[in-house]
Amino acid sequence: MLVTIDPSSPQSLAEQIAASVRRSMADGKLRRGDRLPSARALARTLDINMHTVLRGYQILRDERLIELRPGRGAVVTAEASGQALVIDACRHFISLARGTGMTRPDILRLIAEQLDPTT
Repeated sequence: MLVTIDPSSPQSLAEQIAASVRRSMADGKLRRGDRLPSARALARTLDINMHTVLRGYQILRDERLIELRPGRGAVVTAEASGQALVIDACRHFISLARGTGMTRPDILRLIAEQLDPTT
């Protein structure tokens, strides 16, 4: 698994790590039961702080894409593959919508209209 970051990006390093792992899941490069590199090893490879990697892993844990197991590391969960793609698409959609000046209520209304176009 290749994790890439861009230090000049306005996106936080932790979010970049999470996004990179999500892409690997969506592309099928990471599957249920696969282990992610240890936070220490990935931090060393990327030349960043280990706590930054852990924050990225915590984002993925909060999205239920990985489990953090004490002593065993980060493991991809069963529901990760399809969910990773949807989360990545949602984040992209929200970024586009905010870029056009849409507010949170505007975005939520648009999503509700698309979920149930008959109302």
